[in-house]
Amino acid sequence: MVMIMGLALRVYSIAERKLRESLKKAGETIPDQKGKPTQKPTIRRVFQVFEGITVLYKGSEMVYVQNRVEIGGEKNKIAMTCRCEHTHT
Repeated sequence: MVMIMGLALRVYSIAERKLRESLKKAGETIPDQKGKPTQKPTIRRVFQVFEGITVLYKGSEMVYVQNRVEIGGEKNKIAMTCRCEHTHT
């Protein structure tokens, strides 16, 4: 159990570092929880921003997207800054 928790924390920290590097490289900021612009958000904050969006993949095909929140503003900025690519093997 400790190994799984350690691995999860490592993945979490890598995602946070990549996000911060992308924001710095693009010269972008996103609002923190108090609404102040920051280039060093936590990955938890990003998860909060995207809360309410569900995407379902079947193989490499996106089959369903459910948006319970409006997509725009900071969500678009984060997505475009990170440009995360989803690949399947």
